[in-house]
Amino acid sequence: MTAFTINGRAVDLAVEPDTPLLWVIREHLKLTGTKFGCGIAQCGACTVHVDGEPTRSCITLLQDVAGMEVTTIEGLSPDASHPLQQAWIAEQVPQCGYCQSGQIMQAAALSVPAGAGAGGAQRLNSEVPTLASLRSSRSSE
Repeated sequence: MTAFTINGRAVDLAVEPDTPLLWVIREHLKLTGTKFGCGIAQCGACTVHVDGEPTRSCITLLQDVAGMEVTTIEGLSPDASHPLQQAWIAEQVPQCGYCQSGQIMQAAALSVPAGAGAGGAQRLNSEVPTLASLRSSRSSE
C-alpha cells in the first residue's frame, strides 16, 4: 500500500510500487487529464506537481510520491476557472490540445512562490498573472 495525497484527497493504493505515477493517475484513479506522450520525460504531456514541483509522471514511480502531495490538471481547477486556464482559453493557445494539460501545469509551477511547498499550485488562483496583465506591464516599462 502506498499512501499519498492527490488533488487534496488522501489515497492509499494497493498498486505495485514501481508502477509509473502516470498509470496510477490514469488507470487506477481515473483522472485522465494527464496524458502519455513520449514515455521518456521529454515532451511534458504528463506533467503534474509533486509537492509543488513540476514532475514528469511517466518516469516517476508510485513509491517516489509516498507521503507527498500530487496535483494534476484536475486539481489545479476542476472547472477550468484557474486564471492560467482562463488566459489559455482567452488567448486561444491550444492547437490540437493533447499536451495542453502538461503545458498548463508547467506554466503554473512558474507562478508558485519559492518555498510554497505542497499544494502551492492550488494557492495560485489569485496570484497567476493573465496574459493581458503581462502585456500591460511590458507596455508600461
